[in-house]
Amino acid sequence: MQPFGTTPDGTSISLYTLANRNGMELAITNYGGAVVSLKVPDRKGTFADVVLGYDSLQGYIDDTSYFGALIGRYGNRIAHGKFTLDGVTYTLAKNNGENSLHGGAKGFNKAVWTAKDISASAGPALQLEYLSKDGEEGYPGNLSVRVTYTLTAQNEVRLEYSATTDKDTVLNLTNHSYFNLAGPGGADILGDELMLKTDRFTPVDAGLIPTGELRDVAGTPFDFRTPTVIGSRINQNDEQLKLARGYDHNWALSAEPRKEPALAARLHDPISGRVLEVWTTEPGIQFYTGNFLDGTARGKGGQLYQQHAGLCLETQHFPDSPNHPAFPSTVLKPGQHFHSITIWKFSAR
Repeated sequence: MQPFGTTPDGTSISLYTLANRNGMELAITNYGGAVVSLKVPDRKGTFADVVLGYDSLQGYIDDTSYFGALIGRYGNRIAHGKFTLDGVTYTLAKNNGENSLHGGAKGFNKAVWTAKDISASAGPALQLEYLSKDGEEGYPGNLSVRVTYTLTAQNEVRLEYSATTDKDTVLNLTNHSYFNLAGPGGADILGDELMLKTDRFTPVDAGLIPTGELRDVAGTPFDFRTPTVIGSRINQNDEQLKLARGYDHNWALSAEPRKEPALAARLHDPISGRVLEVWTTEPGIQFYTGNFLDGTARGKGGQLYQQHAGLCLETQHFPDSPNHPAFPSTVLKPGQHFHSITIWKFSAR
């Protein structure tokens, strides 16, 4: 643990570094629970930081791209900033046009989490806790959230999410890390090869809200069932690609959350040889190609993050699920325990 700066209200923030016996390092700050750096070896054994982010706390305070952050209460978008639960309509902040995005004006990415070292035989681990009070950002219920990051000897980052509530609420937790397996200053992610282990995605409207359809990927630029170069079809004349300025869609992995993590995605950078596999219990995964990065965010080492400088693979429930009864439910009730696991498995070839 080391000091990472002070918030405008005087709260001291820390940076926690987990290291395994292979030399891999994961650094997390309790401001927003953000993954600040993740150092992974390439095929030659050379380590590089494979996530976008900032050198100082101020970057994360000013950040609007959610670099590395924990997202809640509701990851992704809720249409018109409204949903109805138990006959009551709840109104949220509209921070993305007409919609609410990633928890609202002050989501979990701007929260100060309580951190605790819980390293054990499974590997070095950091536990983060946060109490989201009833009415925060318009959401009902006092929600107790716990997120644990574990770095294993198998070069895996294990993210375990849990939550309880004292009132019926909706919940969609994820991590918003942007990956670039080439490392700092590397090329954009368009030359990477991606596999998504699913045959359906949720098309969106002009506000990037799901229409409710589950569309077959066959014959579309959204078919990543076999490893495909990301940039090979991103500029095709496709309505969905034009609406999102690239890929920014949810792929349906399962009808309900799984009991054990299953392979959802595999990303390969052919230049460095680094491979990232994403395993999850979640029913969906958002693949986002950094379409809205525009060179205004000054990241680590002063690098200006341009469009497609990194990509996100956000394990999640579907966007706008509270307004789509046919989607897997995001309702959490008193007495229930939300539990979700996502694993990032790193290797090289």
